[in-house]
Amino acid sequence: MANTRPYSIPDNETLRLEKLRDYQILDTHSEDTFDKIALMAAQVFNTENAFITFVDDRRTFVKSNLSSFAVNEVPREQSLCGLAVKNDDVTVIKDTLPNYSDFPFVSIENGVRFFAAAPLKSPEGFNVGALCVAHTRPMEPTETQLDMLKTLSKIIIDKLENRLRYRKSIESQINLMNIAMHEIKNPLASIKLANDIIRKDPSSVERMTDMIKSSVTTIQKKLADFLTHSELEEKDLTLSIEETDLREMFTRLVNNFELLAQRKKQVIQLHCDESLPLIECDKGKISDVLHNLLSNAIKYSYHNSIIKVSAREAGNYVHIEVRDEGQGLNFDDIQKLFTKFAKLSSKPTGRETSNGLGLSISKSFVELHRGNIYAMSPGKDKGTTFIVSLPLKYRRENEVEEEVAEMNK
Repeated sequence: MANTRPYSIPDNETLRLEKLRDYQILDTHSEDTFDKIALMAAQVFNTENAFITFVDDRRTFVKSNLSSFAVNEVPREQSLCGLAVKNDDVTVIKDTLPNYSDFPFVSIENGVRFFAAAPLKSPEGFNVGALCVAHTRPMEPTETQLDMLKTLSKIIIDKLENRLRYRKSIESQINLMNIAMHEIKNPLASIKLANDIIRKDPSSVERMTDMIKSSVTTIQKKLADFLTHSELEEKDLTLSIEETDLREMFTRLVNNFELLAQRKKQVIQLHCDESLPLIECDKGKISDVLHNLLSNAIKYSYHNSIIKVSAREAGNYVHIEVRDEGQGLNFDDIQKLFTKFAKLSSKPTGRETSNGLGLSISKSFVELHRGNIYAMSPGKDKGTTFIVSLPLKYRRENEVEEEVAEMNK
């Protein structure tokens, strides 16, 4: 018989489910580590059954099942374990009859008569599941048994948190490597361009030598920075904030890309407000963002087309646009545009290559500055415009929190 009583949803359900999914435990096979903990719980209570369960939005997934019930998931509204996520303390049902007779594993022959469950509480306070024991006869548990159940539930969470930290550490290292590869790629491209300019115009040796020297220094600095980050196991990228002249940055970038654009008979037009103020930013990272956007505009635009780069002051922000006359984007492209290794419908028009990381990294750099980046396109073969908004004054996280707190007073 199905349970007809609706189960209540915790107030923090959305965040609770996000944390549950972070653990990546749903629909995984049974594991000896968790089975042993469930066995210990059964031994402490001297019960026939023990479970480790995780409560999803509509079901209860059974990770460890030490019972005669052949089941690996139960509808949430029919699950006694699902009741435990609503309570911060141990849920104890000394006798399930008659109040819980409509639960399927209570009503069957040799069904559950005694039930106790300690919530699996994450460090943030979200009950993602439960460690449960059950018996075919009513029972009166002792305080010591209930305390042991709570202790074992904490061990389960510790194991889940350790796995989560390890996985995020690996992901952080992979992201760091990807970013390092991408950031080194830009100065290497500048060195190659400088070499091509020297070959075409020997009189530019002195000017291009300075560019090459600057690019080599940038590569050395970036490698040193990333080695330091790796050694310190930093998970968040840090910014080196300084006052920056965007007009100067744009002019240098356009000069660097001029030869590359000429190869495809493209024209780069630069329009910056004369009164454009200095902004507070990490000059290297914002330069990389603009480098990537301009590089993409050249890469995906047709021959004999125009690329327009503009910057203007808009309130407390600087509004930057990179507009091309290239292949444009469809709806699916825009949805996954800033995703790592995304495969888009547009293809380079000059046999150039792409590693699929540039826009993802650019988005992270812009957002670190409390800015925003997005793209607009009327459709395929109608060009694309990338818009970057950066605050004139960089605000650190504690300053943002103080401002929010002041607004909430």
